[in-house]
Amino acid sequence: MNELEFDFGEDPWEGLLAGKEPGQSVSAAQFLTLLEGESEESVEDAFDAMEGKKLKLDVSDLPYGGSGEAAVRLRQEQQFVKGGSRLTDLEEADPLRRFLEEVAATPAFGDECLLAEECAQGDEGARNALAGLGLSRVIAFAESYVGRGVLMLDLIQEGSLGLWQGICGYESGDYAAQRDYWIRFAMEKALTLQAREQGVGEKMRRALEDYRSVDERLLGELGRNATLEEIAEGLHMSAEEASVVRKMLEDARLLAQVRKKPDPEEEAEAEEQAVEDTAAFRMRQRILDLLSDLSEEDSRLLTLRYGLEGGRPLSPEEAGRQLRLTPSEVVEKEAAILTKLRQQK
Repeated sequence: MNELEFDFGEDPWEGLLAGKEPGQSVSAAQFLTLLEGESEESVEDAFDAMEGKKLKLDVSDLPYGGSGEAAVRLRQEQQFVKGGSRLTDLEEADPLRRFLEEVAATPAFGDECLLAEECAQGDEGARNALAGLGLSRVIAFAESYVGRGVLMLDLIQEGSLGLWQGICGYESGDYAAQRDYWIRFAMEKALTLQAREQGVGEKMRRALEDYRSVDERLLGELGRNATLEEIAEGLHMSAEEASVVRKMLEDARLLAQVRKKPDPEEEAEAEEQAVEDTAAFRMRQRILDLLSDLSEEDSRLLTLRYGLEGGRPLSPEEAGRQLRLTPSEVVEKEAAILTKLRQQK
């Protein structure tokens, strides 16, 4: 299998984060792919960098479920939330039910805006009050992420730590927005790290390699760019899954181009190629304009040779096989047709 030819430098994830503005989202699956093979210290540095830029993690492309007993429990929690989070749907001794009952029995009062101002001035009582008020938001976010690989109580614990981090770090501005950011980020980080333990990064990297391999194979077989559905069939996955892989591959290529230092010789070659491409484009347009004056056989030959129907241009050998002509006959006929067209200018 071919390796991806992307050079991201010493820390692959840095290039991805460098191109993001505060508040923007980063694909968790793509992030894991770039973190594949990195040390735990480097992984933690990557998450710290995300926090520093206030970036969000988009975990929608991470798989649902888990393995073993955890998978069963995750499905149960999904059903619990889907059914309206009725505590009676859980066993009386269930730890999640006991926790939620305890939260429901503990009233929380106060004006978050006023408490946030007091918190910014170092009031410890205000911090504790905000923590109590924010717990309902933690539970709500945990419900929105249920079933994605981390048990609900663990999500609540991570979200509570994020809530406290947001409270202690609050200085000014929209407290509610900052509170929600830290709760969500803590949970999304937990989900991403759990997916990393399950090997999602390596699976996505293999999927990228397989996608490119199938895409190249189908291009040769079909003589045109394959559709997403055709590639998905070749990968034995759904079109939605293939779409996620394609987006990641496009992002990786774009990132590699952005980070690649320009080479004077390569730039000169690119300019020459651009001129050649422009000339070829003009010739194709001219040929298209004049095709109506040609016989069906001559029109078919030029269409195949120049890829005028959206496919790739065929070599004399390839065109000859379709037209039942030898390569030399294709070349001779093509030259004669082009001479005829030039005389019509």
